[in-house]
Amino acid sequence: MDNLIANAEKYVLHFLNNNLNKSFVYHNVAHTQRVVEKTKELIEGQQIGESDAKELLLGAWFHDTGYTKVIENHEDAGVQIAQEFLKKHKVTEDTIKNVSSLILATKMTHEPKTEAEKIIRDADCAHIGSKNFIDLTELLRKEWELTKERTLTEAEWLNENIEFLTNKQQFYTSYALTKWEKQKGKNLAQLLKAKKKLILEDTKLKQKKEALDFKKNKVELPERGIETMFRVALRNHITLSDIADTKANILLSVNAIIMSLALSSLLPKLDNPSNQYLIYPTIIFILFTVASIVLSVIATRPNITKGKFTKQDVADKKVNLLFFGNFHQMKLADFEWAMEEMMKDRDYLYGSLTKDLYFLGLVLNRKYNILRLTYTVFMIGIIVSVISFIVAFKLQEIGAV
Repeated sequence: MDNLIANAEKYVLHFLNNNLNKSFVYHNVAHTQRVVEKTKELIEGQQIGESDAKELLLGAWFHDTGYTKVIENHEDAGVQIAQEFLKKHKVTEDTIKNVSSLILATKMTHEPKTEAEKIIRDADCAHIGSKNFIDLTELLRKEWELTKERTLTEAEWLNENIEFLTNKQQFYTSYALTKWEKQKGKNLAQLLKAKKKLILEDTKLKQKKEALDFKKNKVELPERGIETMFRVALRNHITLSDIADTKANILLSVNAIIMSLALSSLLPKLDNPSNQYLIYPTIIFILFTVASIVLSVIATRPNITKGKFTKQDVADKKVNLLFFGNFHQMKLADFEWAMEEMMKDRDYLYGSLTKDLYFLGLVLNRKYNILRLTYTVFMIGIIVSVISFIVAFKLQEIGAV
């Protein structure tokens, strides 16, 4: 018996590791080993004889090998695999028949009749009476998703397990009823508690959704949402504009300092004939510095508009009254009249805000493009200037030698 069971264990472990798809995260080697261990526990608890014990252990080892072939009716495929193994080991026909019957007894639709069938059924479902029931069933849930493309919501999964523990599963042996039934009840209670909690959460979520829908249906909410959108967008654009101006001012200040130092310290030394080799590097340095200063000024230089509009422009909604450049030359009375006209017209008001946002974006685009060019010129100028000074010094050294 020991040799046959050991050979069966070795064969099944090798067979499952090499043939079972990795998507079977529940019905795998670990599950088979658990069923074998529970079968041994039930054999001892029910005081089963050696011959029946051998058949039970063989059935436990082979009961899920059919998953390597098919999912539906995998027990039938498992019977064929077990029979091939047993025949190679010259096992009697009666034993092969009994082992086959035990494998088929693991079908959920089968009602066990013999003591051995009750044992293998209890061993196969022993996880229901274990403390790690929740973890094991999560593996089964994942396996269904991977192998059957059956994805269940949390509520559906809880109902599936509650139905299984309540109506579809029961322990048949006295040992299982004594040892595992109590924990099964705790597991069922845990499922019912989780379902109740989920129902409460769904109810709260539904109430929040209804309250949100009610608020969305109010007239004020879209208006507030639009106003918030414009306020945030315009503030962001203004902030970005300030950042661009700051960067340009930094470049302007740095280059102005560099220019001052060059004019005060470097240029006077060029009158000396011995320093004439520094003329070209100095010119290059000053040209790049001047170019950076000019670009920085261009980036921050404002554009001036005519600052006037006509009543016809207001009637045609062509003028954006939110930009000072369009009204700074107008009289106060004309401006107030135009603003009143705009505030009466929702489309005109939001249209003006949209135009303001758009033209701010154009200004930002211009500023950042010029800034990028300025930083590039400044960076290249520094590199070229340093290289030119190094070359000039080297040539001077060579000439001196």
